[in-house]
Amino acid sequence: MFSVTVRDHIMIAHSFSGEVFGPAQRLHGATFVVDATFRRPELDDDNIVVDIGRASEQLHNICSGLSYRNLDDDPEFTGVNTSTEFLAKVIADRLAVRAQAGELGPGATGLSGLSVTLHESHIAWATYERDL
Repeated sequence: MFSVTVRDHIMIAHSFSGEVFGPAQRLHGATFVVDATFRRPELDDDNIVVDIGRASEQLHNICSGLSYRNLDDDPEFTGVNTSTEFLAKVIADRLAVRAQAGELGPGATGLSGLSVTLHESHIAWATYERDL
């Protein structure tokens, strides 16, 4: 299996509901390094997994749409704990839609899966993996 990873980041504000979150129940900021990894069993006709430029551009567009915002104020996330794991899925699903729409280039039709990892810090991160 071949893979290519591109990286960006998001800076958000949010709060959580539930005792398990302790002080994070209060409004707080978070900065995540975001890695998106694209997979395929065989390289395309150009011997690449995906167009890195297009993959980087689409990841950046998704991250820009989330950054510098209080996610608690976004109607899409009303009543949702926007945990690291949850946000990894949101970004992965948005990338999948763009890949399926051809926004990663024609070679992206051969992608078999992708994963998104959000790094909370140098010691903690979460990943969501999905098929394409």
